[in-house]
Amino acid sequence: MVAPGVGQENSARSGAGSHPSGKFLAKAAVLTAVLSVAGSLLGLVRDQALARLFGAGEETDAFLVAWTVPEFAATLLIEDGMAFALIPAFSAALASRARGVSGDPVRALVAGTLPKLSLAFVGVGALVIGLAPQVVGALAPGLPDPRLAVDCTRLTATCVVSFGLAGYCSAALRAHRKFGAPAAIYVAYNVGIITGMFVLGGRWGVRSAAVGVAVGGVLMVLVQLPSLLKQLTSKAALREKRGEQEPQALDVALLATVLLFALCRQSQVLIERFLASRLPEGAISHLNYAQKVAQMPMLLSMMLVTVTFPVVARALAEGDTERARKRVESDLALATCVVLLGTAAIVACAPQIIQLLFQKGAFTSEDTAATAQVMRVYALGLLGQTLTGVVVRSYFSAGRASWYPVGAMAVGIVVTSWIGALTVGGWGVTGIAAANAAGITVTALVLLAGLGPRSVPVHVRGVLRELSRPVRAALVATVLGTYAAGHVQGGPLTGAVAGGLTVTAVFLVLGWALDAQGVDPVLRSARSASRRLAAHVRSR
Repeated sequence: MVAPGVGQENSARSGAGSHPSGKFLAKAAVLTAVLSVAGSLLGLVRDQALARLFGAGEETDAFLVAWTVPEFAATLLIEDGMAFALIPAFSAALASRARGVSGDPVRALVAGTLPKLSLAFVGVGALVIGLAPQVVGALAPGLPDPRLAVDCTRLTATCVVSFGLAGYCSAALRAHRKFGAPAAIYVAYNVGIITGMFVLGGRWGVRSAAVGVAVGGVLMVLVQLPSLLKQLTSKAALREKRGEQEPQALDVALLATVLLFALCRQSQVLIERFLASRLPEGAISHLNYAQKVAQMPMLLSMMLVTVTFPVVARALAEGDTERARKRVESDLALATCVVLLGTAAIVACAPQIIQLLFQKGAFTSEDTAATAQVMRVYALGLLGQTLTGVVVRSYFSAGRASWYPVGAMAVGIVVTSWIGALTVGGWGVTGIAAANAAGITVTALVLLAGLGPRSVPVHVRGVLRELSRPVRAALVATVLGTYAAGHVQGGPLTGAVAGGLTVTAVFLVLGWALDAQGVDPVLRSARSASRRLAAHVRSR
């Protein structure tokens, strides 16, 4: 799928040029989507294996506390922090190279940043390993026996180094408009974890999953390294030997702001684990399984933004703010429609989805009911998660430090902490999920309110009017989809299919009737796929 305006705002030139064509962006989005979906499906297989082998008890809770380290590292070093700092820096270096400056700004940037960042990754990783007992004590003080969690934390802490290097490679490749290898990293990562659990699970228990995290992190680097080396040793990189530039360092203020924002965003996980550690056994596990499934629509909605963030950064590096504005507004429209469609399906079919995915082995029907209830509440914050992910890129795409997103995220954290502390006693994990949804929604609203002079000059009022249309469609689709999933005769698969089809049909029809901008590319893609399928059938 391609957002509206992609073809109009770009020329028909190759994707390697300054203005990538709509066809190039479409292919890049499809490639990213395919590999990201594959990684997400393997993530579900990973969670299914964890549930089947180790259930939702004390042992799994211990591993999930240790898994906080790679979750933090992924946000800080791959998804947000490094990407927000490095993609604009590499985009500016590529723009300078295109203007014909002496030397190679890209190689100068690598020489000035990679060695220092690598040393920092090693130092932080060693620190986490040494302080593992204190880390576990801070994350989950309510664990009855923290020794297993400490062992797992020491194993997963190796990902600080591997994720940091993987994030650096991903940012550099995306700035070069190479999306295949970066999109494949979670395929490699989950393969490592799944293999570790099945090969070592009988001997090492849940520690095998922590070993898999360490192995998967290394695979994330290896899957990208050949592509990055190819870019750095290409003819364009080597054509200018005279006047080699001095190594270029990153803006320290920019790096500080993006890392603080990512740290604040991921601290929601800390709050959840801290509060849930004092609840009965299995609470952390129920929250984890619910999150992993509920986040699928958000991950799908962010695929296009992953492809277009380098486009926005390059446009701003070249001074073309209008092209950047149109791109961001189109991304907001499409991402909102995708996540709202997914949210409606998640809420409508939660019990059926959890039963199909996890109710096997040590995962009981009681675990299914508890997880589904949490997932429905958690899904209410998916729109806020997506808007935050899209909008914050506008603040950092120019490669300048901005403290406003950090403040917005801090406000959301305060809301999450306050609501969570008030509700966890009476509502348990459901109260924690509600706090998460409320906090990230507040963050998204604050970020939207600050758009304009601090970021890409988006027309905020027009964006809000546009967002209200798919929201209305999603509300109606959720109600009808819930009824269909719960009243159809048959097992969980029949209910999930009935609910999902009802949600999709109602959402698309209402979205089209309300003229929601993001629905158009979805319908165009569906019509195109139908025509290709019909042509294929006729040719047989």
